[in-house]
Amino acid sequence: MGTKDKEGFLKQFIVYALLICIGFIYLYPILHMLSTSFMTLDDLLDSSINWLPSSLNFSNYRQAAGSMDYWKSLVMSVIIAGVPTICNLISCSIIGYGLARFNFPGKMICMGIIIISYILPSQVTMIPTYVLYSNLKILNTLWAFVLPAIVGQGINAPIFILIFWQFFRQIPKVLIEASKIDGAGYFESFYKVALPSGKPAFVTVALFSFVWYWNESYLTNIYVHGIGTSSTWTSLVIQVQNFATNYSTYSSTAVSGATSLNESINMSGTMLSILPLLILYLILQKQFVESIDRAGITGE
Repeated sequence: MGTKDKEGFLKQFIVYALLICIGFIYLYPILHMLSTSFMTLDDLLDSSINWLPSSLNFSNYRQAAGSMDYWKSLVMSVIIAGVPTICNLISCSIIGYGLARFNFPGKMICMGIIIISYILPSQVTMIPTYVLYSNLKILNTLWAFVLPAIVGQGINAPIFILIFWQFFRQIPKVLIEASKIDGAGYFESFYKVALPSGKPAFVTVALFSFVWYWNESYLTNIYVHGIGTSSTWTSLVIQVQNFATNYSTYSSTAVSGATSLNESINMSGTMLSILPLLILYLILQKQFVESIDRAGITGE
């Protein structure tokens, strides 16, 4: 087990064994998906082939991308997830800063409403929300996601407000007071002092918000894409949800012909839908980890 100053072999073995097991649980579905997506139909029927395909069959990805109208759906997915995320960053940061730095009557009531609105599942308020959006004539448009985000009511916005609230509380008050002595107003103090110090919170909220909007298929299908309508808005997650129907239409109209739908093509379509998020995480991994570490600073 080692000593107080030096870890022993048994303790390190237990820690690394647990980390490897937990990591394998998370990586196994992705590795299985990636391996299966490159298999041919013969590889799927061959019981001796489990992980390594006999050859890399890129035609699965070509056919899956064609049936999903991949590039168009990718652009729409980025817009559907990116625009509300930007609105969430602006509105939630302002609300969080106001709750952290100002005392006013009913402040605790507002905090309680924010927490309750986060606890309530979206399915409970889905029908009145749908009626409200219908009256505002923003159904089947991007405004169904953008407008709530502008007023701090986007998807999981309450947790973003609490993140900003907790972080802005940790900024030393002397910095805000020094800016006021220099003649800065409330907005200028927020813009020049709080925002530069709040980079960790912004990175965390931006990544969480983008991923949640990207993966949200139920609300996107109801409010933006529309059920049984001819809305032009779609996303990669919705394309994967309707993959069998879309592939049937694609295979009947493909110029070069397409193979019958199988597990490899299904896995290829799913892999294409999560690939942008994997790339985004690899790019922002360092900044995200640093933001989590820096979010733990203490203030007055």
